[in-house]
Amino acid sequence: MSLIVHKYGGTSMGSLERIKNVAKRVAKWYAAGHKIVVVPSAMAGETNRLLGMAKDINELADRRELDMLAATGEQVSSALLVIALQNEGIPARSYAGWQLPIRTDKSYTKARIESINGDRITKDLNKGKVVVVTGFQGVDEDGNITTLGRGGSDTSAVAIAAAIKAEECLIFTDVDGVYTTDPRIEPDARRMPFVSFEEMLEMASLGSKVLQIRAVEFAGKYHVPLRVLSSLTDPDMDLEVEKNSGTLITLEENTNMEAAVVSGIAFSRDEAKITLLGVPDNPGVAHSILDPIAQANIDVDMIIQNTSVDGTTDFSFTINRSDFARAREVIEQIVSTIGAREMIADDKIAKVSIVGIGMRSHSGVAAKMFRALSQEGINIMMISTSEIKTSVAIEDKYMELAVRALHKAFELDKEPVKL
Repeated sequence: MSLIVHKYGGTSMGSLERIKNVAKRVAKWYAAGHKIVVVPSAMAGETNRLLGMAKDINELADRRELDMLAATGEQVSSALLVIALQNEGIPARSYAGWQLPIRTDKSYTKARIESINGDRITKDLNKGKVVVVTGFQGVDEDGNITTLGRGGSDTSAVAIAAAIKAEECLIFTDVDGVYTTDPRIEPDARRMPFVSFEEMLEMASLGSKVLQIRAVEFAGKYHVPLRVLSSLTDPDMDLEVEKNSGTLITLEENTNMEAAVVSGIAFSRDEAKITLLGVPDNPGVAHSILDPIAQANIDVDMIIQNTSVDGTTDFSFTINRSDFARAREVIEQIVSTIGAREMIADDKIAKVSIVGIGMRSHSGVAAKMFRALSQEGINIMMISTSEIKTSVAIEDKYMELAVRALHKAFELDKEPVKL
């Protein structure tokens, strides 16, 4: 039978009862003859609790120690899951990332996977065991524990699936697939039976919380079939039904893609904007602003630069809100050096995006988006585009209104016409 990787999110592992249900579900797949590797997240809320304690002591705590702390959450859930599996009569063994090892670079709290040694996994699978591997973490070349950033368990699961050449990676979560937008904001959101890797990559990068962006990157690069499905269904549901449930994330050319101009609405509440006013408009000004940000390992998203007739420019960029304090500190140190007149920092920004491979071949999509927002009185602060997406930065208090307006404007509650 098949070699399958299961990944279970924090909600799926959120209580002892849910961990027992995960064990029953895994046992069902195991009983059908599949070789199973499981990658669990920490129990829901545990990582926030741990990092919250660190923040209460020191808001700018040492990142190496933050990783040491945060990594314990997945170790707890992995051990508990193995105990639950053994209670179901299933032979199982857990490993921390450093025990395989999963090698990463030295970027604490945002490490990137460099290699995975799957020998221990393969050896145990061949002995008939279910293997449980902690998500979210690895080890650098000096033996220091590292973490992959929030949502990193998705990345761990897909990377492990690629390393051991699994037939499929199933991402079990608290939703039953990928929707046109968050159903908690737009009740008429529709579950998509499949979505292309390209669209899913954009949606993940733009704020969709269903999958972590690096997980989608791995899946697309190594052609790992990826399916998002619910862990909150009956663990004893028919296996064949479960195999075909949720949303399949697939290569565009491998399926009869639907002729939707816009496939989904993505959003992110966790945005912040920094603007430098009156910067001398000289060659290299963008580098002088963004290089210190890059050196601080802070990712920049949207960028806009406006040049004035007086020989100065206003330069704005957005970042994740979690990086706001550090980014502001970095920029404050260079304001006088680059000759800027003033810095303005705003952490009450949201980003809303439309995504769809059909945007490549249809004109007027952005105009339709802007019209829908203007009709709701929503002002656009910044705009960024690619072939298959258009994103806008707006005041965060208008985010949910914007999502509902765009979902209606592009009729995403309706089934698209098949090609």
